[in-house]
Amino acid sequence: MYKLLLILLMSMLWLSAHAAQADEERAVRMLFEAKHAVNRAAHAAAQQLDEEELAEGRFDIDKARAEAAAAIYLQENLFLDGEGRPAAGSRLKAAVVVEAWEVIGREHSFPYVYRDSRFDYEVTLDRPGVVLIVRIEHPRLFSVMEPIIWHVKGTAQLVLP
Repeated sequence: MYKLLLILLMSMLWLSAHAAQADEERAVRMLFEAKHAVNRAAHAAAQQLDEEELAEGRFDIDKARAEAAAAIYLQENLFLDGEGRPAAGSRLKAAVVVEAWEVIGREHSFPYVYRDSRFDYEVTLDRPGVVLIVRIEHPRLFSVMEPIIWHVKGTAQLVLP
């Protein structure tokens, strides 16, 4: 009888460990997807040329178009609605929040060192670029565990022809 009880307890322990491993794998997959989405959004934003500056022979980023492009890329890649909340088909359950958004344009001297001590982030830009830091909350499989919160960072520079 005690062996049957031991087998049942060991099975429960094995199933719990397996479920925790599956939850960890799901979280890592979501982190990779989020990192790719943020990188794509930053890159798309950095390629939005200011046409008035370009007409004068200077390369700079149009801030309004850059922000719109980044928002569209985040929405499409993370399956979000227009306000950053998860839409149907999204793996996320909580809204995605842009914690830091910076367009570094011609008004800065290059190379420019961007620092944000809140997120322990530093990057050097050699030409105009974009910095994007997004807060993503990943729900856990077990409701007794706290969700995982990431600050996903992305930076891109203007690609010159």
